[in-house]
Amino acid sequence: MASPAPLLAATAVTKSYGGVPALRHVDLVVAPGEIHALMGENGAGKSTLIKILAGVVAPDAAAVAIDGRSVAIDSAATAYDLGLRFIHQEFNVVPTLSVAENIFLGQSYPRRAGLLVDWARLNEGAREALGRLGIDHIDPRRSLGELSLGDQMLVRISAALRDEARLYVMDEPTAALSRNESERLFRVLRQLRDAGSSVLYVSHRLDEIMALCDRATVLRDGYSIDSGAMADITHDDLVAMMIGRKVEEAYPPPQAAPRAGVGFVAQGLAGPGVGPVDLAVRQGEILGLAGLAGAGQDELIRLLFGDLGPSAGGMTLCGAPYAPSSPAAAWRSGVAYVPRERRAQGLVLRRPIFENVTLAHLRRQSAAGIWLTPRKERDFASGLGATMRLKAVGPGQDVIELSGGNQQKVVFARALGDTPRLLLLEEPTRGVDVGAKFDIYTILRERAAAGAAIILVSSDLPELIGMCDRIAVMREGRIGAVVDAARLGEDELLNLCYGRSTGARVA
Repeated sequence: MASPAPLLAATAVTKSYGGVPALRHVDLVVAPGEIHALMGENGAGKSTLIKILAGVVAPDAAAVAIDGRSVAIDSAATAYDLGLRFIHQEFNVVPTLSVAENIFLGQSYPRRAGLLVDWARLNEGAREALGRLGIDHIDPRRSLGELSLGDQMLVRISAALRDEARLYVMDEPTAALSRNESERLFRVLRQLRDAGSSVLYVSHRLDEIMALCDRATVLRDGYSIDSGAMADITHDDLVAMMIGRKVEEAYPPPQAAPRAGVGFVAQGLAGPGVGPVDLAVRQGEILGLAGLAGAGQDELIRLLFGDLGPSAGGMTLCGAPYAPSSPAAAWRSGVAYVPRERRAQGLVLRRPIFENVTLAHLRRQSAAGIWLTPRKERDFASGLGATMRLKAVGPGQDVIELSGGNQQKVVFARALGDTPRLLLLEEPTRGVDVGAKFDIYTILRERAAAGAAIILVSSDLPELIGMCDRIAVMREGRIGAVVDAARLGEDELLNLCYGRSTGARVA
């Protein structure tokens, strides 16, 4: 009996931007009823391939077939009609509209008498879509912009899963989700697979890929390197295929022990959603902030960066009083920040790389503090880009043209531009591949060895354990425990986040 035709077969997909190849004769085959991983470093071509399948980018050359029938995906509407649904890495939402309106965005709203929007039916349809993921805490009538980033992602996923489709394409869907939310999504994806639908799944979380996916295709430098069953591929195989070399250790070792001098101190610190908090970070120390979603980590970081207005209590930075009235004042004091959501909070997408990198350092790049010198800006950005191993045509390339991971490197380059004394990081490796993660971790170790105090917020528990000297666990806006990261297990850290006692060493 002949095997069924592939659900999707994309052959010899080729695309260049301004003469720079993004995809070079890439092949991708997705079978019916499977979860297929699309892997590769940032800049490997994954996002470009997904945009071509979504009909929003035209390939230079490609042969695409659905169920063995040749098709031309020349628009997003065509992709939709072919049964393809997409959840892109970045948040394509309308924050001023309600949750229900976003779930039905681009589709006809239910009407009464063919004229007025039937809001009751619209909201009920949204509840049903959310319910498919087991979500009952999100009110469909709320403005989407009022929700956390994790809940916004759940709304987007619910919208994509609202109707039956042949293929669901998901680009980093769990990047903003908690562990429980991710597990809930995985259950639904397995149900879709068992019902005959397929999923093309992109994630830099290799453990997630190994546990969830049936097969994988790996891209590197715009080429399709290999494809095969996950049962025949090891974790190390995936890493080697993606980066072309083996990474012996996930986290570089510390280059020096934290110094005796205290870099940052907060005493009785309190503000919106935070406090009171007592916190101290030594020079050369990486302190992790852990906690469940909404435990106060985000608010604490923003308070330290002067983004939540005046605060109660006191802070010192390298022994001097520190009371930032704004983020600009924090930058001037030697505090740098890498935000959680790079596109919404960290970048001017339609401006060149060098302008984004120098944005917080304009006085340093100006002549006599009066006018800017673009050549100096470009040289400054080029040097930092080389440090970050940024993949770009040059410092004049618009940031919107970069892959998500390379956009993150631009944000990091700006943060490192003035040798900060305190470095505040929120989910610094979100959407960053395994090779680039190691580069970022190495740079953080170097900055710590040079004496910077670093506070790292991450929902990735292995990242916190692997990179931090100590970890402060937050609950309900306060620090419930501070523990030594050495020999700390993931289960111990998760139990601390839930407020359960463990044998972890108090630091």
